[in-house]
Amino acid sequence: MVSEQLVDLSRLQFAATAMYHFLFVPLTLGMVWLLVIMESAYVMTGKVIYKDMTRFWGKLFGINFALGVTTGITLEFQFGTNWAYYSHYVGDIFGAPLAIEGLMAFFLESTMIGLFFFGWDRLSRRQHLLVTLLMAIGTNLSALWILIANGWMQNPVGAEFSFETMRMELTDFWAVVFNPDAQAKFVHTVSAGYVTGAMFVLSISSWYLLRGRDVEFAKRSFRIAAAFGFASVCSVIVLGDESGYTVGEAQQTKLAAMEAMWDTEPAPAGFNVIALPNEAEMKNDWALHIPYVMGLIGTRSLDKELPGLKDILAHNRIRVETGVAAVKLLEKLRADPQDAAAREAFDRVKADLGFGLLLKKYVRSMDEVTPELMDRAARDTLPRVTPLFWTFRIMVALGFAMLALFCLALWYSVKGDFAQRPWLLRWALWFLPMPWIASEMGWFVAEYGRQPWTIYGVLPTHLSVSTLSVDSLYGSLAGFVGFYTVLLIVEMYLMVKFARQGPGSLGTGRYDHEAAHAEPVV
Repeated sequence: MVSEQLVDLSRLQFAATAMYHFLFVPLTLGMVWLLVIMESAYVMTGKVIYKDMTRFWGKLFGINFALGVTTGITLEFQFGTNWAYYSHYVGDIFGAPLAIEGLMAFFLESTMIGLFFFGWDRLSRRQHLLVTLLMAIGTNLSALWILIANGWMQNPVGAEFSFETMRMELTDFWAVVFNPDAQAKFVHTVSAGYVTGAMFVLSISSWYLLRGRDVEFAKRSFRIAAAFGFASVCSVIVLGDESGYTVGEAQQTKLAAMEAMWDTEPAPAGFNVIALPNEAEMKNDWALHIPYVMGLIGTRSLDKELPGLKDILAHNRIRVETGVAAVKLLEKLRADPQDAAAREAFDRVKADLGFGLLLKKYVRSMDEVTPELMDRAARDTLPRVTPLFWTFRIMVALGFAMLALFCLALWYSVKGDFAQRPWLLRWALWFLPMPWIASEMGWFVAEYGRQPWTIYGVLPTHLSVSTLSVDSLYGSLAGFVGFYTVLLIVEMYLMVKFARQGPGSLGTGRYDHEAAHAEPVV
């Protein structure tokens, strides 16, 4: 049995590394498409201001990308150092999309980034625009393959457990690639990144306008960010709804916990706008409830039920009992692989093997299992409700607040008088950190809500960790947090420094007046 402290520290270290890394990823995803838009405007119009916009915002993009790569590499190594049994158990499946990401996407985006920065005087306009476009495609392909891997952790399709190798083995690669959970997660995550990039440009442009400097540069950047941000935030909300539907299909426990839905309601289920969950008594002490809404989100129908946590708990208790039988049959098969009767019996119950493995947290042998321990293991399958419930609602509230901001920014951009509305510019400036907060909360909901599983319903978290000392984990955790905090401070210093310098840092002078002159188009 693995100590609970070892599991908790391993989880904390990976969570800290991942959340630091995801401070850099959304801006990379969003900024790169804004660079494509700005450079496209330069190629089509020949106006130098659009070239300078691409170069200036590209400089900030480059700083962020470099630090994002530094933090991201560590994550992949941690699968081997901190999660060795996980890597052994599912490595053939989980490793495939990560390998493709490195070979297909990362090499493409890193090569194109080099050409982006050093190719301005060596490539024609159209050639350089093609480089920027390929850089954007590579960045998004990188996100796609990583999220395919993560989506399989949430919904493990296209794979089957083999008692002969004691591992999960790939049976359908394309089922993994087109996993509905992975696809919904991809489009939702990259759209959130687009919002982050748009908010970054909108906020800094607003800062210039509030100070009356580089006005023409800031106006054009503001307009592009407003339009791109409005489309992106609409996409986030629509695709967030789709992501909720896929969670309802594959992870009903997580969905019920997110909504503090203790009892199964007649279809369609209602939606708790806000509530006070009482986890000890498995009820809400108070709730503002809207009928029908949750059923429509979670099932896309008026007649399908969404199970509440109490019914899920009762169902999981049955699965734990079946899982105990699956573990015993597996041990029998390992002793005698030719036992046809045991193999046939195991095939009937192996879908619940993971639920039996939950008891390995408490006992070494299934012969030691008691009904009370099975009850305890079943209760372990329910994540904590209160943090999921409130984190999800804060994320959604921030999403709709950003929708309102981008809607108004676009409206006044069309009218042409946004620069004369300081309240709007201040709103945009103060909302700079909100996309990051919303993104981090979204990942908390996705990953914390999957517990107690690393592979949902298949491999419990407590079995996935490496055999490490607690002292080594404390030391490495402190080292990672310290090092990443230094990197974050460095990024913020560089970002603030170059943002304060503005486009004048390119050696082009200030854009305080109309500066939309054109070059001959080649």
